[in-house]
Amino acid sequence: MLQRKFDEVVKSYFPEAMDAKDTSIHYLGKMQIEHDIDISKVLMATSVCSDDINVPSTTFFNVLFGPFIMGGLGGLPFAGQTGMTAFAHHIPDNGSAFIFYGPHIGITLDGDLGKMYRPRQEETGNSCGALMLALDRLQDGNYKPVMNDDDYQQMKLEESLLPYREQVLESGNQAKSITEATYEIIDKKIHEHIRSCKNEFHVDKVTLLGGIIINTDYGLDDYFVPKNFEVIDLKSL
Repeated sequence: MLQRKFDEVVKSYFPEAMDAKDTSIHYLGKMQIEHDIDISKVLMATSVCSDDINVPSTTFFNVLFGPFIMGGLGGLPFAGQTGMTAFAHHIPDNGSAFIFYGPHIGITLDGDLGKMYRPRQEETGNSCGALMLALDRLQDGNYKPVMNDDDYQQMKLEESLLPYREQVLESGNQAKSITEATYEIIDKKIHEHIRSCKNEFHVDKVTLLGGIIINTDYGLDDYFVPKNFEVIDLKSL
């Protein structure tokens, strides 16, 4: 019953959202049936936020090799070209690559976006914490992140979001808007790194699945909003 109520709340904001478990089954099936990919030889990489709440979000982790971790705060692929190259070199012989990427956002049963109840906590907390912190700071029109070694990832995340500041602050739901903006940043970076590192891959195909992870209450299924599914023929790049 509670899962059904969450389903209604989630889809009021994200009509295309899928149960996270169904997401895995659906897209693994597409890889096998529509693209003739041998799932037993697929290495997975992720570019999702390092938040611990994202680990159980999908069952891809239980089926594919890996994951190779590319993402840091907010889900940006901080591993960069070196990380993409290392990932390319780790793929099984005659296998293929799968990259699962995107930001995440919490939601409560009351419909509060950017919030969630974490395991064994009685009060709600931010999700994504890094994005909600960035949103709070960007409210100040004079604020600009100052790059430093002690908080590099957060500062880089905020710097990447600066071009979206006006769009986010003028939106009807700022938490949703900053999450969608972050998806665009991640998606662009993943594609750039694949193109720049294409000669490092010794396989023909790289499958991408990008979207937004939606965190619900502890013990209930999370959701995923698919925004991009593609199988890239590296020879055509």
